[in-house]
Amino acid sequence: MAEYYAEDGYPFDAAQASAAVTKLMDNAADLGGFWVAEVDGDVAGYMAVTFGFSLEYRGRDAFLDELYLAGRFRGRGLGREAMDLAERFCRESGVRALHLEVEQHRNEARELYRRRGFESRSRELMTKRLD
Repeated sequence: MAEYYAEDGYPFDAAQASAAVTKLMDNAADLGGFWVAEVDGDVAGYMAVTFGFSLEYRGRDAFLDELYLAGRFRGRGLGREAMDLAERFCRESGVRALHLEVEQHRNEARELYRRRGFESRSRELMTKRLD
């Protein structure tokens, strides 16, 4: 996780990240899911999907909150496999819409998401941190 945050210039606190992942995993039925990808015993990346509720989509929605693959594992189909897993998990959990955000410089990721049927809704995600 630290590697991912460093690549995109996000602040990272290992203790806070660990606490958040633990809370997600301990409350998966209500909050979502977390997975770690391994290749030959090495951690290749991870993915987190979190649940919400949307009036627009008429029910439970989800956010592909984080999907990260270390550089040396990219281009091997792991991203497609992770997306398959995320979509299957969401369908089985009654999710009606899956959202994600992607940094503009992540061209390969943007193309993967487009090929998977994600489209820009011409909306701007705005965020206010409350902590």
